Amino acid sequence: MKSGFIAIAGAPNVGKSTFLNQVLGFKLAITSDKPQTTRHRLLGVHNDRKEDLQIVFLDTPGLHDPDKPLNRVLVDTAMAALEDVDAVLFMADVTRKGLEASQKVAELLQKSKKPTLLAVNKIDLLPQKKALFPILDQANSWGEWSALVPISAMKGDGCELVVSELAGLLPEGDPLFPPDVITDLSMRFLAAEMIREKVFRLTEREVPYSVAVTVDEFLEPEEEDGTTAISATIHVERSGQKAIIIGKRGSMIKKIGTKAREDLETMIGTKVFLDLFVRVEPKWSTNAGGLRKMGFDS
Repeated sequence: MKSGFIAIAGAPNVGKSTFLNQVLGFKLAITSDKPQTTRHRLLGVHNDRKEDLQIVFLDTPGLHDPDKPLNRVLVDTAMAALEDVDAVLFMADVTRKGLEASQKVAELLQKSKKPTLLAVNKIDLLPQKKALFPILDQANSWGEWSALVPISAMKGDGCELVVSELAGLLPEGDPLFPPDVITDLSMRFLAAEMIREKVFRLTEREVPYSVAVTVDEFLEPEEEDGTTAISATIHVERSGQKAIIIGKRGSMIKKIGTKAREDLETMIGTKVFLDLFVRVEPKWSTNAGGLRKMGFDS
């Protein structure tokens, strides 16, 4: 069989996590329309018994010019993921901003010397198919690619072709994970990410980028039809941000909690009791101690 590791790399907000979720058929990676939603290396296992294939995907934070300590950690995380993989899935998108950012990322990826497939995402945004051809020509000029595939990760168009092309870049070998394993991430970690996703989607300006979530307690039910109890803290950097997260008469924290609980119940498969707190941690994203406290290797 074919088996191996594939890093999903690219500029922020080009659809890397959406692609991973689409291929896995499972919401592993959180998504939003804001850059730098992904902050950690996420491992997702795709098994195809019919094709005798196992691809271990490593979804990575978006590559960009970091201007803050947290952003430098994110970029370091993404670059470290490229070192030990068999090949790279480089994702770009068809927007002007996405193409400009992706051209810079292409220069970094060419230096890695890894076999790289380039997928140009968000083709569903184009008004006409003929608009795609100059974009593909532009993307192809950035370097040497094993294949160039236009896709819509949101709709799934082209994703099977990407997987098929990536399979050709992998070595023959035994499975790296048992067939029933989707990820190496804990439910505790995934719960924190689900909560942070709601903050990203429901708040604006600097608030999402100043937020981290830690799970204080995760109690699994003792009975089969019982309730999972989760207690979590949303950390912000300023008291004004805390007020925004809580909202007028607690309206925002209630909305965040309700939407997070719905996703958590789907993921875990039980009813969920979710208790949220908001705490001010001044400048946590700009100092080594704060970053370590929130689970980042600074």
